[in-house]
Amino acid sequence: MKKLCIGIICLLVLCLSGCSRGAEDPNIQERIVLGFSQLGSESEWRIAASNDIRRAAEEADIQLIFDNAQQQQFNQIRAIRSFILKGVDVIAFSPIVEDGWDNILEEARVAGIPVIVVDRKIETAQEDLYAAFIGADFHGEGVRAGEWMVERFARAEGPIRIAEISGTPYSSPTIGRYEGLREVLRDYPQFEIVISHSGDFMRSKGRESMEFILQGTPDIDILFSHNDDMALGAIEIMKERGIRPGIDIAVVSVDAQASGLVALRQGQINCLIECSPYAGDLLMELISNIVNGRPFVTYTYTETRVFTDRDDFYALPVQYRLEDIIVAARIEPHYTMRMR
Repeated sequence: MKKLCIGIICLLVLCLSGCSRGAEDPNIQERIVLGFSQLGSESEWRIAASNDIRRAAEEADIQLIFDNAQQQQFNQIRAIRSFILKGVDVIAFSPIVEDGWDNILEEARVAGIPVIVVDRKIETAQEDLYAAFIGADFHGEGVRAGEWMVERFARAEGPIRIAEISGTPYSSPTIGRYEGLREVLRDYPQFEIVISHSGDFMRSKGRESMEFILQGTPDIDILFSHNDDMALGAIEIMKERGIRPGIDIAVVSVDAQASGLVALRQGQINCLIECSPYAGDLLMELISNIVNGRPFVTYTYTETRVFTDRDDFYALPVQYRLEDIIVAARIEPHYTMRMR
């Protein structure tokens, strides 16, 4: 009996020592845990971005805790705080506005959790409150929109009247696109921005903004929309008023999403400035580098291209995932099959 007890004790010791060695084995790595706060689901672009982050995390074998803030900064701060309490490895978020993040980011720094800002930029008292940024050059998008206007209307007699439907107030894409457009046009006095109205990046509010614009300023030559969803909402109102979008009023939009490309093909949008939502793979690579102590780029900007109604539509070098094209709605079957 005594020998049996001794044998059992030895076996338990061996098992425990084996477990201990496994836990200390440097070749065994635990999954990285990412807490991601998405600002909302207000647009086709945002939905595509969220889907891409989920896909990329799954393919990279990164555990994703995803939170939708429903367009409220308070909800984002609460989500980030919950990520800190959970002890995630990395926090990433797409901020709804630029300001108001210092306190929560300081909490993350104290907890030793690196933070990545995705899509929209933020303003902080100390730049080292976050580790890196991935997103678009919003100012450059506004510049490209202005350059297209100047080129397309080079022979037109002034004044050329522009209406602008801007995005969420105080957000970095709104500020960048607003300032970039004006930087170009200030050298061309024949262009006049007669009204700027916020549509909050939502299709329904794009409709409301266009209603407001046409009531007070019906005589416009160009509509500049800060995203495709608002542009499409504005186009609906134009049609209801008997205005031919793309002909009676030139339409310039930022995003180049699937539904925007449909409208470009149909001649209802004249110019699209690309803002790709597909940053998921870049984000997962960046997270892996940060967690594993490898060198990483602090600021990564996605590519910006310009597509116009004079391009060969089917030759456009744009990558879209089938599920995002379907979500865009009102797309002809043959069109879906020919996207590349």
